[in-house]
Amino acid sequence: MADAALADAVAAIAREAGQMAFARWRTDFARWEKAPGSPVCEVDLDVDRMLHARLGALLPEAGWLSEETADRPDRLARERVWVVDPIDGTRDYIRGRAGWCVSIALVEHGRPVIGVLDAPARGEVWRARDGAGATLVREDGRGFDLAAGDRRDFEGARVPVDALPKTDRTLVAVEKPNSIALRIAMVASDRADLVATLRWGNEWDIAAAVLVASEAGASVSDALGAPILFNKPDPRAYGVLVTAPGIHAAAVRHLAGRARAVIG
Repeated sequence: MADAALADAVAAIAREAGQMAFARWRTDFARWEKAPGSPVCEVDLDVDRMLHARLGALLPEAGWLSEETADRPDRLARERVWVVDPIDGTRDYIRGRAGWCVSIALVEHGRPVIGVLDAPARGEVWRARDGAGATLVREDGRGFDLAAGDRRDFEGARVPVDALPKTDRTLVAVEKPNSIALRIAMVASDRADLVATLRWGNEWDIAAAVLVASEAGASVSDALGAPILFNKPDPRAYGVLVTAPGIHAAAVRHLAGRARAVIG
């Protein structure tokens, strides 16, 4: 089990990073596309540098994997690795919407053991520690232990999505923040029952949120129902599937055909 004092220190650094980003939210800053459909802004890079310095000082022996830092293969030899997205949900951040957060995970031997999502525009901090459960703390200081929902019927499951395709019309659309981490956290807090992506995604997008959801009792897998491991040579996972535990098997069956079609 990860140390509670270390988890508190990570949350404090995440809070500092969140406030750094929040101070520049809805202001004028440089923005561009790393690739078509992949926005980034100067605040992403500034927060990344701050986190690299602060987390590196906290655990000098740990490796580093971040969306905004060139990958280095030496992380693969480290027992501990920071897996970070300085601003998850950059598209919402740039548009002045609240669906973004700072995402920090500490991974040991392929598994997240500490996870923090700091979402200052929403007044929310999500925390989890391996074996110690997950919590949500609001800006007024109130904290809540998290527990995923007990839904057992796949039909009617709540999904954070802009619009449901025809094949999923028996599901129910709910609010969708741009941040995939925050959408996963919605399952952890019983605000949603199902989050699924059917594409190759990056470890830094989901590492902290996967721990939050798992510690809240949600079922977590890749799009085909297999476990997700972190700090791999290719730091990607084929989709993510996070559900209330009672509907995970049904969700895998429902998505199997589409999932296999994507990967051939």
